[in-house]
Amino acid sequence: MATYKKRGYKPKSKEEEVEQVEDQSTTAEVFNTLDEGASKTEEWVAANQKYIFIFIGVVAFIVLGYLGYQKLVQEPKEQEASNEMFRAQQYFNDAVTGNEKISDSLYGLALNGGEGKYGFIEIIENYGGTKAANLANYYAGFSYLNMSKYEEAIAYLDEFKSDDQMLGPLALGGIGDAFAQLDQPEQALSYYVKAAETKTNSLTTPKFLLKAAITALSLDKADVAITYLERIKEEFPSSVEANQVEVHLGRAKAATN
Repeated sequence: MATYKKRGYKPKSKEEEVEQVEDQSTTAEVFNTLDEGASKTEEWVAANQKYIFIFIGVVAFIVLGYLGYQKLVQEPKEQEASNEMFRAQQYFNDAVTGNEKISDSLYGLALNGGEGKYGFIEIIENYGGTKAANLANYYAGFSYLNMSKYEEAIAYLDEFKSDDQMLGPLALGGIGDAFAQLDQPEQALSYYVKAAETKTNSLTTPKFLLKAAITALSLDKADVAITYLERIKEEFPSSVEANQVEVHLGRAKAATN
């Protein structure tokens, strides 16, 4: 009986048949290995099921505990701290914009409280970990700075942490001002540079670049001063500080000759 052959059909050689058998064998080995791995995993899970459930329970407890703490403890604490901040901020604003003769008294009220309300210091002590307490460090620092209590100003401003475009640089610059008043120009220069570089904007950056340049000149670092002054001239030509650049630049260049 004739055997039908498809067009183009070519019988496999012995070598090809051997290769096919080897491929099938390899595939079988892979699946067997996977089956063995899966079996071992199942055995491990079965043997450690108790500990797995305990681990999952602990993780769930931690997550739920954290969420509960945020909702039931931290949020009310944040709200209470913000309410206490309101009066202290009013005292601070009145001190900044009001009569200089009574400004120290108003800063004192802002720091220590009045009318049955906490001041910044009590807010820091009683509401640690809140946004309000962090902001209170900022206000307390500038209150002390404006009262010429420079070491206290440094201590509180150093505790303030912020990514804000304005507040972060201003706090660092405030530390620089305090060091300048304490006649520690090297430290002042360091903080002015940090204040200029931590965030770039058209208000705080040229402000602290100029202070850095003037402080550098006082330290006989004319080349450093020129670098900061040139940056103001090139990057912030419309700033208030740019109007003073040529005067200080002339001083700096004369010092290098």
